Amino acid sequence: MYSIKQVAAMLDIPTVTLRAWENRYSAVTPERTDSGYRLYTDENVEDLRWLKEQVEQHQTNISEAVRMLKENKAKTPEAAIPAPLTAPVPTMEEAYLRMADQIYDSLYHFQGERANGLIDFGFTMYGYDSMFYHVLVPILVRVGDAWEQGRASVAQEHFMTQLISQRFYQFFHLFPIYPHLPKVLALCPEGEHHQVGLLLFSLFMRKNGAEVLYLGANTPEEGVFPIIREQKIKLVCLSITNPALSEQSDRLVDRIMTEFPHMRFILGGKGYERNEKAAYPEWIMPEDSSDWQAWLEREYLTDNSTRTQG
Repeated sequence: MYSIKQVAAMLDIPTVTLRAWENRYSAVTPERTDSGYRLYTDENVEDLRWLKEQVEQHQTNISEAVRMLKENKAKTPEAAIPAPLTAPVPTMEEAYLRMADQIYDSLYHFQGERANGLIDFGFTMYGYDSMFYHVLVPILVRVGDAWEQGRASVAQEHFMTQLISQRFYQFFHLFPIYPHLPKVLALCPEGEHHQVGLLLFSLFMRKNGAEVLYLGANTPEEGVFPIIREQKIKLVCLSITNPALSEQSDRLVDRIMTEFPHMRFILGGKGYERNEKAAYPEWIMPEDSSDWQAWLEREYLTDNSTRTQG
């Protein structure tokens, strides 16, 4: 069952139009909650999708489209479904791409409410992991590419990145924290504005029970050391996409190690993976997130359980 906002976002039909089609033409009759809110079934959604197609693609008057729909539904079962509804069901990849395109288009035009409605609908349809990894992350990558290539303004890039980042942050506090895991500080050093990989790794650590202090992109060095000291940070995660920033990042690592000799580090992003002269290759995390779980179990879960037993 879907709310009117979810249906409007899914079909790109304004809520005022949905209400008009219902009140004036009896296009569909959604169920109602005790409070009077509309609830649309899957059949309602498909009927509305078909009506929209008749109006937009075939220039059919809405009243005529509703009449056609009702006639089709009144026919024998073999012919009851209008032809457009018998189209092949899209694959999951196609569904993710379609959802990503709709969200990207909404964000590109600063339609934040519509974008959030689509994201909420996506979470309901596909689950959080699929939405994050197959829809939202590709959008962030696409936003970064559009900004670098001049197809998106600075304002558009900031708006789009900030809204999606906020959706990531919302889930940080939902997962339990396990005290045997390190307290993590996650940041992109000054000059690095792309934080997709950092967000994903931070979310991965939170899902596994580590407390993460997320500072995000373009973090000035000043203030980092007091946070490490006061918050008793055990693991610092640095992410860069620009290889030119690797030496600057290595110097930051050096300074942190000088003051905190037992600190552990994770270095990630294309900026490290493409740097054959990296100062600390042993700390570079594989870009493929499927390898992260094996690393966590090897470095912390197994290691800590062994030490606890000893």
